[in-house]
Amino acid sequence: MIESKYLQDNMQNIQKLMNIQTLKHFEIKSLAKLLRLSKIREYEDGEIIIKEGEKDAWLYFLLDGKVKVSKDNCEITTIDRKGEIFGEMRVIDTLSRSASVYAVGRTVCLAVDTLAQSKLAGSGERDERVDFLLLLYRIFAEYMSIRLRLTNEELVKARKQVERLKKNAQ
Repeated sequence: MIESKYLQDNMQNIQKLMNIQTLKHFEIKSLAKLLRLSKIREYEDGEIIIKEGEKDAWLYFLLDGKVKVSKDNCEITTIDRKGEIFGEMRVIDTLSRSASVYAVGRTVCLAVDTLAQSKLAGSGERDERVDFLLLLYRIFAEYMSIRLRLTNEELVKARKQVERLKKNAQ
């Protein structure tokens, strides 16, 4: 993995973030805060980004490439849309990582250190920090809703297939 230092909240970096569909909800002040918590990480093909069972506090936005998500060595999904979030469940529930994530080809991510509170505390304004966190959780909720709907569809397909197999076996 190649990793940058924490990013600067300059206009050039903020404008790059504004081009990511997921981050269009954010105001410039919030994007500046996000940058102060972030690093750019570049991974090679097959390199592990998140390891199942670990307890790191990083949240990721996919900037380029794609990632494979797997649990117990079983592939769950592939994420390949720029701006897609992964690693959010650990941030929300504080449990250990529920799945592993691997780079597929060269992959670039914006990695957000959700424990770097001192970098957010620059202004000392509690309301701004709360607003920032609320926006982050709103994005989490949207993504989790989409993923839950897809999971429900896959579950229904699997159950129908099991029922067909049971009927064919009789």
